[in-house]
Amino acid sequence: MMHRFVPSIFAVTLALAALHAAAQTPPTLQPGDYIAAVVNQDVVAASEVIQRTEKLRQEARQRGEVMPETAGLRKQALEALIEDRVLVTYARENGSKVDEVELDRVVANVAAQNKLTMAQLRERLKQDGTDYKSFRENLRDQMMTERVREREVQGRIKISDAEIDAYLDKKRAALEQGGQINLAQVLVPVPDGAPEAVVTERRARAEAALARIKGGEDFAKVAREISEDSNKARGGEIGMRPVDRLPDIFVTAVRELKTGQVAPELLRSGAGFHVLKVVERQGAASLTQSQQTHARHVLLRPSAQLTAEVASRRMAEYKRQIEAGQARFEDIAKANSEDGSAEAGGDLGWMGAGGFVPEFEEAMNALPLNGISPPVMSRFGVHLIQVLERRTVDVEMKQLREQARGALREQKYDEAYQEWVKDLRAKAFVEVREWLD
Repeated sequence: MMHRFVPSIFAVTLALAALHAAAQTPPTLQPGDYIAAVVNQDVVAASEVIQRTEKLRQEARQRGEVMPETAGLRKQALEALIEDRVLVTYARENGSKVDEVELDRVVANVAAQNKLTMAQLRERLKQDGTDYKSFRENLRDQMMTERVREREVQGRIKISDAEIDAYLDKKRAALEQGGQINLAQVLVPVPDGAPEAVVTERRARAEAALARIKGGEDFAKVAREISEDSNKARGGEIGMRPVDRLPDIFVTAVRELKTGQVAPELLRSGAGFHVLKVVERQGAASLTQSQQTHARHVLLRPSAQLTAEVASRRMAEYKRQIEAGQARFEDIAKANSEDGSAEAGGDLGWMGAGGFVPEFEEAMNALPLNGISPPVMSRFGVHLIQVLERRTVDVEMKQLREQARGALREQKYDEAYQEWVKDLRAKAFVEVREWLD
């Protein structure tokens, strides 16, 4: 499905990341290096563990988290590298092969995105201490891993007719009871496995935001200052969505609230602490009618060399150029977007509810016609989105069931992916060397 954006890596790999990717995964040990782990037919070098540990430390520092102990951070880094190797070695044995012509095209795209000739690309790699052959093989590994991941994970997801029936029944009941809601939120995230001191600090920050709002401050102002989600620039507004497209925990928390009211207590979810406000409610819609959106986007994939923050700043600059009339959206998409829609100026065609991943769809639904979103983060990268058209269409039952199947597959994807990785890890040969103990 195009809305997963996975095929993008076949067309082009993140420019700066690609230039350094091989250096992040050296194929052989350097003099004085050590083997930290053996994974199937591959090795993890001690130097890689040190690099990944420092990367995790920098990320924690940027998030303002309490710095983990070095030993624990080092084990976390090693486990992440082992998982990377498990996936790559499996893809090499079981993935579809990438021929030289296709690989040449991807390398040429990387050079073009960096505004380099092939000769300049080779020189740039040489300056970075990266062998050109290793660089190409790393790209090949990335492409094979992406392909085999999508194939294997999708193959694990089974959707029964009973599940589709239940989903449609729930959607029908939700539309009859609640229609659509536009919520705004202030999100103070809590990292997975965060120590109690971090949880306490985050809770206090969210409670302070709620107290300010209860004290009369504008919700949107507080959200822009405090919230840490992709909607903060819009004052925390998630956008008008059918009730069944919102997390159940959100719906329950605001069930008794009227338009304009704020939930009196913090909501704790797996993401962190939320302050919720009902911006607007609309009446029930028909299950057999659906709104479709014609949108386009630009996609950048963050990496160690192009962080999400830097990618977001780049997207914000693209937005400024477009709105100032200095550039056209389609031209920026053609030159920079990292998915298969780039050639079409980022055009994604018409898509109904559930056609995109939730983060993307939330931002898209909140936009007016011809509106351009702020940078939006999804698991595929950072997006810049523009809505071109909207229409309401009648939906046949067959199409309705297919939409339900797609939404259910999306809900199950992350769990299926984690199970697949866990199974591969259990079957892999992994030997951890004692220098880390």
